[in-house]
Amino acid sequence: MKVKNLNGTAKLSCKCSSWLEHWSKFTSKNRNTCSNVFCFSDDIIGAHVQKYNLLDNKWYIVPLCKKCNKSDSIIDINDVELVPANVNNTCG
Repeated sequence: MKVKNLNGTAKLSCKCSSWLEHWSKFTSKNRNTCSNVFCFSDDIIGAHVQKYNLLDNKWYIVPLCKKCNKSDSIIDINDVELVPANVNNTCG
């Protein structure tokens, strides 16, 4: 699946201790490396993304490294669950 990083979301928060913890809580998984299939960095955070080139304009959280999180490129994240970033529907 291809996603587009959403820039300017650093000040957003949820009741989980971090966005990475938010992702982990709702997937029941842990991830130690970036979800970008072309990156193997272990400096990961929970990143806000949107599905690329689909009619779905919802925001999601996926684990990305800090460098990929700042990217404006389309990111391929095969085999990674997307967790809704809307806290009203998750941890809010």
